[in-house]
Amino acid sequence: MSAKNVDKYNRFRSITVGFRVSPEEFDELNRAVALSGLPKQEYCYRKCMNRDVVVQGNPRVYKQLKINLEMVLSELKRIENGAKINAELLETIRLINTTLYGLKGERE
Repeated sequence: MSAKNVDKYNRFRSITVGFRVSPEEFDELNRAVALSGLPKQEYCYRKCMNRDVVVQGNPRVYKQLKINLEMVLSELKRIENGAKINAELLETIRLINTTLYGLKGERE
């Protein structure tokens, strides 16, 4: 049997919590998790407990920023002719902005 996984306070997490989301919410959650650089469990735990999600700049975070910025750019080019921007795209742009702003402050 494998060793028990404990958090930084030596608490064993033995209870499972699950919830249902729509496919759009699932994509949005995965995008936020990827941009945070945290495991999905830790990200969800921190958000549910209303704790700060602090992004530490690393190659995985920068790669996700690049991928998401490319996705935003292609979506903006697609709707360039005056179509309405959807809420998910605005939320992605806000999340990227918050992440980049936090990383910028980390270097100063």
